[in-house]
Amino acid sequence: MLIVQKYGGTSVADLERIKNVAKRIIKYREEDNYIVVVVSAMAGETDRLLNMAHSINSIPDEREIDVLISTGEQVVSALLAMTLKTMFCDAISLLGYQAKIITDSSYTNARISRIEKNHIMSELNKGKVVVVPGFQGVDEEGNITTLGRGGSDTSAVALAASLGADLCEIYTDVDGVYTADPNICDKSRRLDKISYEEMLEMASLGAKVLQIRSVEFAARYNVPILVKSSFIDGGGTLVCKEVSDMEKMEVTGVTYNKNEVKITVTGVPDKPGIAAHLFGALSDAHIVVDVIVQNVSRDNLADISFTVAKTDGRKAFKVMEDAVRALGKGSVSINEDIAKVSIVGLGMRSHFGVASKMFSVLSEEGINIMAITTSEIKISCVVEKKYGELAVRVLHSTFGLDSEAVIEEK
Repeated sequence: MLIVQKYGGTSVADLERIKNVAKRIIKYREEDNYIVVVVSAMAGETDRLLNMAHSINSIPDEREIDVLISTGEQVVSALLAMTLKTMFCDAISLLGYQAKIITDSSYTNARISRIEKNHIMSELNKGKVVVVPGFQGVDEEGNITTLGRGGSDTSAVALAASLGADLCEIYTDVDGVYTADPNICDKSRRLDKISYEEMLEMASLGAKVLQIRSVEFAARYNVPILVKSSFIDGGGTLVCKEVSDMEKMEVTGVTYNKNEVKITVTGVPDKPGIAAHLFGALSDAHIVVDVIVQNVSRDNLADISFTVAKTDGRKAFKVMEDAVRALGKGSVSINEDIAKVSIVGLGMRSHFGVASKMFSVLSEEGINIMAITTSEIKISCVVEKKYGELAVRVLHSTFGLDSEAVIEEK
C-alpha cells in the first residue's frame, strides 16, 4: 500500500514527539507500505514567526512572509528524516520545490496547480520514506508560496491524490471527528465515519479537525481520509463517500466559529453595481467572504454586512474604507464580538422542520440571531459571542447528539 501520513504541530512539538512519530512510521514501513509523510511546524512556531514579522510592519510584505513562515515545516521535515535514519529507516526530506508542488502566486493563500510526482516516486522506489514539509509550494517563477493556515492537510491530501495513494491518514491531537467540539460540549461523541459533503461543511464552519481545501481535494479525487490521534492507538474517523445510512440522522454535528468578524458598510447608494464594487475589491485582495446580509433600502441608501475570517479583518476593513471612499458616500464599522453556530447533516435533505427547531431553541434561550445562511445540508446563525457556546450545547441536545445510541446507529 501507498500511504500518505500527515502529522500536525502538536504531534511534532519537540524532539521526543518527533521520535514517537518516527516509531509509528517505521511500524508502517515494516509492513511493506510505501510511506510519504507530511509535517507541520512545531506547535506555536508559525505564530512566533508571524509575531516577529508584525513587529517590523503591521502589514508585512506577503512574499517575504511566505519565505519566513515556510521555514517552520522545513525544520521539522529535516529533523524527522534525521531521526528516521538514526533508527535505521532510510528517509529523505524534499522541500516544496523539490517535491514539485506547483502553486499559483497568491502569497500566504496559494492554491496548488499540479504536483509533478516523479521525484517522490523515484525516492519511494529506492525504499525511502519521503518527508515533505506541509503548507508550502513554489510558483512558476520559483518563489516560495504557502497555502494558508491548515495548509499541511491540503498538502497531504493533494499528494495522496497525485500519487494515487490508498489512504491519507491525518494525525492530530484528537482521535477523530466529533459531533461538537469536546472542549465546549462534554456530551459530544466521536463519529466512526462522515461523508465528504458533511465534513466539507463542518470544516468551512469552524470544525478544526480538517482544513476545508483538503476535504475539497479528497472529495474531488475520492481520497479516503482517516483522522486519528498521534498520542493514542485506535479510534479514528473515516471521511469517505456518502453511504445509504448517512441520512438517518437529522443532524450529524454542531460547529462553532468565534474566529470571524462582521464588517458593516452603512449608507452606500442603493443602485446596481455597488455590491459588485465592494465585493470585487475584497476578491482582488484575496479575502474570502462568508455570510452576507443587505438591509432594506431607505432614502436610496443601503447597509451591507458580511463576515470574514478574523485574520483578514484588519485587511478587509481597510479595503472597504478605500472602496467607500471611492464611492464618495458611506461608512465602515467592524464588530469582533460575534460567533457563528451551525448545524450540519445529510439528513436535513429528508427531514422537515429542522430550521424552525433550531430557531425556536435559540429563541427560548434568549439568543438573538444577527444573520442566517443556509445550504442543502447546513444552517448557520451569527450570534453574540457570549452566547456561542451555550448555543452549541442546546443544539447538540435538541438534535439528539448527546445519545450514544444515535452515534452507534450512524
